[in-house]
Amino acid sequence: MSEPRKDNDVGVIGLGVMGGNLARNFASRGRAVAGYTRTVAKAKKLAAAHPEAELAIAETIEQLVAMLERPRRIVVMVTAGPAVDSVLDQLDPVLEADDIVVDGGNSLFTDTDRRNERARERPWRFVGMGVSGGAEGALKGPSIMPGGDPEAWQRLEPVLEEIAARSEHGACVTYCGRGSAGHFVKMVHNGIEYGDMQLIAETATLLREGLGLDSSAVADTFAQWNDGELDSFLVEITADIFRTPDPQKNGSSLLLDAILDKAGQKGTGRWTVKAALDLGIAVPTIAAAVDARVLSAEKDLRVRAQETYGTSGGRIDGVSTDDLRDALYAAKIASYTQGFAMLSAASEERDYGIDLAEIARIWTAGCIIRARFLTRVMDAFHGDAPELLALAPSFVDDLTRRVPAVRRVVAAATRTGIPVPGLAASLSWFDTLTRANGSANLIQAQRDYFGSHTYERTDATGSHHTDWAGPVEP
Repeated sequence: MSEPRKDNDVGVIGLGVMGGNLARNFASRGRAVAGYTRTVAKAKKLAAAHPEAELAIAETIEQLVAMLERPRRIVVMVTAGPAVDSVLDQLDPVLEADDIVVDGGNSLFTDTDRRNERARERPWRFVGMGVSGGAEGALKGPSIMPGGDPEAWQRLEPVLEEIAARSEHGACVTYCGRGSAGHFVKMVHNGIEYGDMQLIAETATLLREGLGLDSSAVADTFAQWNDGELDSFLVEITADIFRTPDPQKNGSSLLLDAILDKAGQKGTGRWTVKAALDLGIAVPTIAAAVDARVLSAEKDLRVRAQETYGTSGGRIDGVSTDDLRDALYAAKIASYTQGFAMLSAASEERDYGIDLAEIARIWTAGCIIRARFLTRVMDAFHGDAPELLALAPSFVDDLTRRVPAVRRVVAAATRTGIPVPGLAASLSWFDTLTRANGSANLIQAQRDYFGSHTYERTDATGSHHTDWAGPVEP
């Protein structure tokens, strides 16, 4: 039996769906790939099923390291959390100077901060890297979001550009910034994804239940929208979903109707909302999407509540399919504005150095939120970038024309009892943003009343306090 080659270009640890497809992607670009996973038999089965990839399978992590050219490039594709630390513990004693370890999983950015600190005391380098696009993207070209060690990025750039998705704007990979920027960017991507999915789901319900369209008409509507400004991966697959019959019912009914309405989540949406709170950035559209998933999991509770209060929902009045299209687009602007505001705030507070235009560019293909819309976002952040995406001149025009439709849609849905938390949160965010004088003065007065927290006056500088229960001095 011949000795395994010792000059493989890339090593991949974790050969599950994502890791296996990423390894095959590297191989398809002419890279020699060595792989390792805890269950060696599964790794060998993957290699046997795809002989064209010529994957070299290691039986131990030590053997994998020995099979790689120096300095080494190792991509770790294991479950986020303790599994990543376990792999690093095993790699640490066998790595050498300038070897690069890339965590390509959905790690929490604070874990990446901790691992960066560890790597600073080691001869090897660490990179936290977000990867989006699902299993197909990993195989054919994902959107890739590396951050951390800038020198490591220089060595990774050629091989990552080879496997990344490509749009008319180039390879969908860029250096996202210092520290844990890569995983922070990926987290915000997923938060925006939560918002997008919730808004589309609400709109689909309004088309079907509110306007009475059958599944075929709903599919046609989304397909038509996908040919216009709402062109995106999520809108495209929604049209496909509404055309897919249930194979267990001989095609007599829609598969969607057989799926239990309990949405899963892996935590990145919750992380986004928590991080936004820490940064002091309002993300109500994303938060509403997370809340909706949490409530969806309470299926039994919702059944009992419906039995108690009766069924809500039904036909809505005064709303057209064009209104729903405009409302969806306007809410999408709100959600992306919130996400990019998070990126901007984190970049400043955490010294990431994120280029917002570049982030929009690498999301134009490969990732789950890829959309025509992102080209406009990219253009908005080039040059003299707006303080908020929604304040960019072209988006101001969009919102001005579409907000009336959002009002009609939210009002009609609310009257009927069809829940639209994402659309409603987007509208409330817009109304709060565009109201120079809101209701917070009363909140400040209350805070000063019960806690002497002071307040600022509109006609004077400094902090002021009033003895609200006693006589008020003129």
